[in-house]
Amino acid sequence: MATTMTERDLVLHATAIKRHAPLPAIAHLAGLPEATAQAVIAQAVATGRVIEARGAYALTPLAGVALTARYARHFADVREDAAFVSAYEGFERINRTLKQIITDWQTLDIGGAKVANDHSDKAHDDAVIDRLGALHEQAEPILAKLAGRLPRLQYYADKLLAALEAAEDGDPEWVSDIRRDSYHTVWFELHEELLRTMGREREE
Repeated sequence: MATTMTERDLVLHATAIKRHAPLPAIAHLAGLPEATAQAVIAQAVATGRVIEARGAYALTPLAGVALTARYARHFADVREDAAFVSAYEGFERINRTLKQIITDWQTLDIGGAKVANDHSDKAHDDAVIDRLGALHEQAEPILAKLAGRLPRLQYYADKLLAALEAAEDGDPEWVSDIRRDSYHTVWFELHEELLRTMGREREE
């Protein structure tokens, strides 16, 4: 199953999800050659749909509204596909567990008070990474079902596995570092992708 998204909307959609990202990251997420994405971005900058700052690109608010209005047409098929909707709902269920894991990664409970995790307690960090691995085992069949209906979503499955393996291999920055495609960063982007696909709002 594929969407009706044009190259322009694929690039704008990727720009919206990345929020403020350089061209290679946008092209990769859009699944397009950099030259194609660059041509679309250049046109979008010229017409005021995208702004550039320090080599990164972001969608303007009006372009974001217009793009969101086109989602109903782009994603009409998957919104009515029972298997895709079921997989999406499965993602939302385990998303709650992911949030708790990331909270436990970023904070420690010291005498009932939450303090920032300085990552000096290796046993604690290893236990959290083990929980992340267990969560990923639950996520894998869900990701496979989502990508089975919308193949572009395989991007996220590959990125999540790579981040998990990097963390398990001893680099803890791959758990939640926002400056790289860490597990939490990619998960957050996947959640944003699915919310846009389904026409839902993020619950804070």
